[in-house]
Amino acid sequence: MSHANYGIAKHRFDTLVIGAGGGGLRAALQLAQAEATVAVVSKVFPTRSHTVAAQGGMNAALANVSPDNWHWHMYDTVKGSDYLGDQDAIEYMCRAASRLVIELEHMGVPFSRLDNGKIYQRPFGGQSQNFGGAQAARTCAAADRTGHAILHSLYQQNIRAKTHFFDEFFAVDLLLDDEGYVLGALVLEIETGEPLIIEAKTTLLATGGVGQLFRTNTNAAINTGDGMGMALRAGIPVQDMEFFQFHPTGIAGKGMLMSEGARGEGGYLINKDGERFMERYAPQAKDLASRDVVSRAIATEVREGRGCGEKGDYVLLKLDHLDPEVIMKRLPGIRDMAMTFAHVDPIEKPIPVFPTAHYTMGGIPTDRFGQVVVPVNQGTAEPVPGLYAVGECACVSVHGANRLGGNSLLDIVVFGRAAGNKITEYLGESRYHRPMGRQYVDKALGHLARWDKRGKGESIGALRDALQRTMEHYCGVFRIENVLAEGLAKVLEIEKRLEDARLQDHSKIFNTARIEALELENLVSLAVATVTSALARQESRGAHTRIDYPDRDDERWLKHTLFYRDGRRLDYKPVTTKPLTVDSFPPKPRVY
Repeated sequence: MSHANYGIAKHRFDTLVIGAGGGGLRAALQLAQAEATVAVVSKVFPTRSHTVAAQGGMNAALANVSPDNWHWHMYDTVKGSDYLGDQDAIEYMCRAASRLVIELEHMGVPFSRLDNGKIYQRPFGGQSQNFGGAQAARTCAAADRTGHAILHSLYQQNIRAKTHFFDEFFAVDLLLDDEGYVLGALVLEIETGEPLIIEAKTTLLATGGVGQLFRTNTNAAINTGDGMGMALRAGIPVQDMEFFQFHPTGIAGKGMLMSEGARGEGGYLINKDGERFMERYAPQAKDLASRDVVSRAIATEVREGRGCGEKGDYVLLKLDHLDPEVIMKRLPGIRDMAMTFAHVDPIEKPIPVFPTAHYTMGGIPTDRFGQVVVPVNQGTAEPVPGLYAVGECACVSVHGANRLGGNSLLDIVVFGRAAGNKITEYLGESRYHRPMGRQYVDKALGHLARWDKRGKGESIGALRDALQRTMEHYCGVFRIENVLAEGLAKVLEIEKRLEDARLQDHSKIFNTARIEALELENLVSLAVATVTSALARQESRGAHTRIDYPDRDDERWLKHTLFYRDGRRLDYKPVTTKPLTVDSFPPKPRVY
């Protein structure tokens, strides 16, 4: 450890990876194997990263259960994205999928098996054979704890590869020089509150999504969009933030995820009349339609008075008709959670469910190599030198306006590996660290110092609660102009109130209070980005449903939104409709 001339400890690495979920660890592994020195900074112990919570599985056209090929997977992903996904990146992901599932298996991921010894695959929403035909079974699963299995295997492989971990450190800000190169980051040791400079030739953001924007969500408390917030402060836009996925089946009133795997194994939804209502909304795919379709259907049933329970504010997920053996073998985690949080044993009774905030489709704009790219003049885009992003904090965009279940674990593994390869290339050309000027660090320290003062205003906890309730109420499953406009005014008001927020009354302030304040700053800036982008997009596409603009409008809105923090400026860029090697899938009406 060397001390910089301004009294802050400093470490040097080839690559700094911020975030220790599947995307960060897959990239770190690729780099460690290429003999780069890698630091992984994580605000929790790595195996507590949110990838651990992924239940259902990882999509790949292995064809172990039903006929399949990657081209069908690509079609389903483009259609699922409501044609907003970039088809070059989608092709790249779907083609790589099968190889990467087998690679994970060789790293020790204990996938569930078929009787013939092959990897078990379950049907999931939005999957089809033969470009929209019969239901496909494409999701490779390790019971209903697939993310857990993948994350633990990747962590063990990184330990073996001697990756350097900084556990329980919080990344405050990127360090940029005058030419726009990213030189690393200022991080904070959570236990001691001591700042630390990590200098790196390349920095990879893999900080996950921003589910904590909403009061009821499936996400861990750590999912506060820190990487996206850092990018916004560095002048980098975030893309497509209006597209936030609500998972159709969270435990009603609580938000814990009841995996789509439950429906993949034969579960289905019913309303208070016992009617299997998805047949009305998606006659062919029924309960395995795309997530936005099922979420809207549930919300509509409840709004029209067909909800269950005393308040009629949820529907039921029925599994009690299945063989108990299937539930115990294929859905053990779902059964545990239903019993713990809903006090229902799904072997005997259906589970109360309602849509819950789940996944950030938008994020930091990148190309399919994980490089962060920003538009320059006349519609051309250039990479930000030394900066990369993968996973839920990034927007490649393979998910477009709506992600298919089973594609997020695939996304982190495919693009984590791709970014690792691209960074290795960059390191080969950049032998030396660029000079780290005092002024670059001072800017980040200034941001941190803001929270050394204590305002007289509200507490951070109260403001966070106000933000989450505002987002849930004004920017939920259904949206409309006047409600969004009111929501934006409220979010901007919370941003103003944050300037005078207090950490806490006691003379001694815990470091965690400072961390919560920094997290809330990130949440607030992303709330502004989300509502501003949603208000501007006058159409319904994927997860973005405008009651006042019920149709998709490809003529005006087949484009990605870019939101810049300065002046809340919006810009747009075209969707890449040209794949790498195959014919493109032109937009057409999306029915399931």
